Amino acid sequence: MHFQLVLMMQAIWTGVCHAAMQHYPAAWGHYDVCKSQVYSDEGLTWDYMACQPEAADMTQFLKVTLDPPNITCGDPPETYCALENPYMCNNECDASTEELAHPPELMFDIEGRNPTTFWQSTSWKKYPKALLVNITLSWNKTIELTDDIVLTFESGRPEQMVLEKSLDYGRSWQPYQFYATDCLDAFTMEPKTVQDLTQHTLLDIICTEDYSRGYVWKYDKTVRFEIKDRFALFAGPRLHNMASLYGQLDTTKNLRDFFTITDLRVRLLRPATGATMVDENNLSRYFYAISDIKVQGRCKCNLHANSCVYDKEKLSCECEHNTTGPDCGRCKRNYQGRAWSAGSYLPIPKGTANVCIPNNIGPVIRPNVSSLGVANRKEVAPQVALSTAPSIYVANSKRARVCDNELLRCQNGGVCENNIRCNCPSAYTGLLCEKPRCESELGGCKGPDSGQAPLRPPPLCSLLTLLLLASALLTEASCWSAVL
Repeated sequence: MHFQLVLMMQAIWTGVCHAAMQHYPAAWGHYDVCKSQVYSDEGLTWDYMACQPEAADMTQFLKVTLDPPNITCGDPPETYCALENPYMCNNECDASTEELAHPPELMFDIEGRNPTTFWQSTSWKKYPKALLVNITLSWNKTIELTDDIVLTFESGRPEQMVLEKSLDYGRSWQPYQFYATDCLDAFTMEPKTVQDLTQHTLLDIICTEDYSRGYVWKYDKTVRFEIKDRFALFAGPRLHNMASLYGQLDTTKNLRDFFTITDLRVRLLRPATGATMVDENNLSRYFYAISDIKVQGRCKCNLHANSCVYDKEKLSCECEHNTTGPDCGRCKRNYQGRAWSAGSYLPIPKGTANVCIPNNIGPVIRPNVSSLGVANRKEVAPQVALSTAPSIYVANSKRARVCDNELLRCQNGGVCENNIRCNCPSAYTGLLCEKPRCESELGGCKGPDSGQAPLRPPPLCSLLTLLLLASALLTEASCWSAVL
């Protein structure tokens, strides 16, 4: 009976260990808890962690503007021809009739209606003057992209188009990607695809010919800016190794900014023609029409908030860690005890909160460090913060620290040298030796189809499992002794 009980306990514990192992990939991808209460030698205190809001459909929070403002069809009413059938010219656009109007907001309504709803431009009546349209999406908030940007066209995909981004609320713009049927002719750029990029060329701006065929095919209506394929350069083909991606976002200069925007602009430069020559006798065939735009992302809160609220047509982070501002970008008043810093994804899985501390703080209290390398911080936070920013300093010193063997430990057997850098064993790399070196090698750690090596059971689980097995054997021996 005792033996069966021990076996049952062993099975339950093995299941708990397995569940814990399976939880880690999800934890790496969310960072959704900003703080939790823990017991320490001083009693109930706060354990602070890096955190960020969950990803959402960001098109529900944007403002759209068109340039020129009178480019939408219907004023005056107009008749259009179908691109695939130039002799079928009975499509009407009339802004004064709801059923025949095609205003910009129809790019963001619920899809699946029949007939499909879409925005539509005026036709190319002024040919050969270019038919140019700028569609600007503004959030009045910094956004981090988490999935592909997808535009669905109902008039044939444009033959020339540019996707641009702004990081300063539309004051300046930079290209994200060029699209053309002939990249050399349109933009004097060699055609490339996202599959041609590597970890070292991820930030390159490319021109692609993959999305510019003019005809309306059933499954060829979308134009993409591939976010996930770029993530896969670090996280593996199926994004299994999010730990590697977050580590790179934390330590690679400009990488996080590449996926960060305040505004997007779609520059439509030439509509679909479906032929090498424009039919000047039938210009009603040529126009732009977009039925859907998808932008998936999250509010940027500098890893200091796990929720973002939309109030009075404005997004704001609900800041934790004694931070404030729309992006939690500064310390609260009377909490500038050390310079503000964004949170850090490292060490995995909880990250480092980098909380703001009170101005009138006394001696820094160094709390115990848990087995995961994350400090069980009280409201009084350590003065040493993990960050790649050059403005992070030790108190009363101009020397930046990466590790200190107490709060910021080197992982996987790495050794902290002079509080400056981690000296990693040959099998590991990264700021804190947190990444297997094989991740950067051809084929990764587990062949071409995997983003990471298999997870190892936590040492505590293995130890307790062995103890339970030993207990079971001793119990069985005791039972046989009693029988004899």
